[in-house]
Amino acid sequence: MTKFRKLVGAAAALAAGTALFGAPGTAQAENPSVLGGGSGIVVGGQNICTLTTIGRDSGGRLVGFTAGHCGDANATIVAEGNRDAGTVGTVAYSDSTMDYAVIEFDPAKVAPVNQVGGTTITALGGPARPPDTVCKEGRTTGRTCGAAYGDVFTGGNMTWTQTCVVEGDSGAPLVVGTTLVGMVSGYLAVPCLGPQLGTDITAVVADVNARGGAGAGFQPI
Repeated sequence: MTKFRKLVGAAAALAAGTALFGAPGTAQAENPSVLGGGSGIVVGGQNICTLTTIGRDSGGRLVGFTAGHCGDANATIVAEGNRDAGTVGTVAYSDSTMDYAVIEFDPAKVAPVNQVGGTTITALGGPARPPDTVCKEGRTTGRTCGAAYGDVFTGGNMTWTQTCVVEGDSGAPLVVGTTLVGMVSGYLAVPCLGPQLGTDITAVVADVNARGGAGAGFQPI
């Protein structure tokens, strides 16, 4: 992850290495908020990102994940597609090094689903490696697919893929078939053209399990 940070910094000086949160928009209200891997979320009232997945942890809590750069601990979560419902959860923990965040949802306000758009999540696995084809479901660019390049340059816990991502797709699930293998973290140089870098979900889950608390023992809906 350190090397990725340096690569993004260098790319930003030359082109457009960037975190992928967008600016808030408007949407119609629903009740309750239907959320799954690929849904748009508003974090801390300002950053729009994508929910990676939703499920329950070993404590029975309704939890999910997104990219860590989307918001710090205690940031509020609003469903982009149901803003009138207000806050539906909060960031329980945010890790800037591995770039993931754990969200704890209010189960009375959220209807969790395992399918958003053309992407269904039934299991956790990976990491993705060649010759895998990886697909992502982002709130901005929807479902796009591309080749997995593996862990190139970063030295651990990350995977490069040729999937199209732009602002707002941060946290988007990366899947091989219906297996969640990672989450979108950023891109190099040019959105949709430059390779995308994602955090491996197996590394995220292992870190959460070692830390304990919200998210430990996570299983997707």
